[in-house]
Amino acid sequence: MNILLIHPPSANPLLDQVYMHEPLALEYLGAGLKEDGHDVMILDARIDGNIAAAIHQFRPDIVGLTAFTNHVTIVKNIAETLKRLNPGVLVVVGGHHATVCPTDFNVSNIDLAVVGEGVQALREIVICAEKGAGFATISGLGLVQPEGEMHLTATRPYTPLDELPLPDRSLTRHYRRHYFAEWLQPLASIRTSLGCTSRCNFCALWPITDGKYLRRSVAAVVTELKTIEEPNVFFCDDESMCDVSRMDALADAIAAAGIRKRYFLYARADTVIANPELFVKWQKIGLAQVFVGLESFSDVRLNQLHKGISVAQQQQAVRILHDLGLIVYANFMVDTDFSREDFACLTDHIRQLALRHVGFSVLTPLPGTELYRQRQHELTTLNPELFDMVHAVLPTRLPLPEFYRQMLSLYTEALPLSRTLRTLTRYGPVRIWKQLALFVRFSRYLKQAHLET
Repeated sequence: MNILLIHPPSANPLLDQVYMHEPLALEYLGAGLKEDGHDVMILDARIDGNIAAAIHQFRPDIVGLTAFTNHVTIVKNIAETLKRLNPGVLVVVGGHHATVCPTDFNVSNIDLAVVGEGVQALREIVICAEKGAGFATISGLGLVQPEGEMHLTATRPYTPLDELPLPDRSLTRHYRRHYFAEWLQPLASIRTSLGCTSRCNFCALWPITDGKYLRRSVAAVVTELKTIEEPNVFFCDDESMCDVSRMDALADAIAAAGIRKRYFLYARADTVIANPELFVKWQKIGLAQVFVGLESFSDVRLNQLHKGISVAQQQQAVRILHDLGLIVYANFMVDTDFSREDFACLTDHIRQLALRHVGFSVLTPLPGTELYRQRQHELTTLNPELFDMVHAVLPTRLPLPEFYRQMLSLYTEALPLSRTLRTLTRYGPVRIWKQLALFVRFSRYLKQAHLET
């Protein structure tokens, strides 16, 4: 059978110019389907939005779509287009949002929603489709019934990660030069684990695996790393370093295999503090950048987020990473309850930490999180495209126009100009001007964001 896998475009294409990671989940799906002898095509609609051309040229029997929350409406519109072009095509939706809220896809132009791990589920779907059989015996599905309630089949346990095929990156070969994170380009992504040991109330990653932390073996990760051509590798784990002994062994195995890349991964502040020698070892084998979710400027607010760290730990972790010469990409949550004084305190906190690279996310109750269960009754909008961590979907203490002006001031005032310029030089002489132009466009967008909320 011909199976087309589509990564949808973003609601705001401007955000795709900040970073764009390869559609790793689709590469996993494609690998499993190709093992079964099927023809597979991946269409990355962030780069190539001509879905009609792909349908006419490839003539798929089945189309698989992946979606985060802010893709819900976009995916429904794509499904409508697919059914108009070919009413007989089987449309399957999976990904994060289908796992936490499958009933949002209980619409006439979608046939099935995959809840949880999709590689084995999609293989079984294709087998049933070939036989002309029903899908009710397949675990981990939502059977669409537009005139009634979606029927959910038995829960599918996650497949042990080492039993999954290696992602087939040949399916995105013609897109690969476009994938990047900040100055790291070209960039490949690799997953070595799934889930997280922490319990932050704004995160849906640990509930998806029922709180379990699933791991790939060191040997399996090294085998995959040997197949990656790009010089830069992003570890897209929910949290990479919490199994310290495994990551220590992985560093040794990478060194022994003679693999030399630049690595970018996630780590918690308390993990850094407890295991500085681990980061020394990883720095020696190519670790260049560490994403650390610092989230807030006060212990009170950190406790409200169930973050499990303190401001003192933030300071110690940043100091350790800076002393190793590692780039700290720190992210902070901007609470919609912020006052002017709170914005000023966050600005001061960032300056005191001597950070050089910072990102900001508006605190958003995403479906599947404890925060959503607590505060969904307060939501000011149900438009899924606004659940992008840029727009405020909860009431703001400040008037909306001022809230976004204060958001913009974080980008312009929290980092001294000298640090900003040092960061920009990493892009090289060609891309630095593109980044400056992008910031100007993003600034204009943020000033107008209140009109969309």
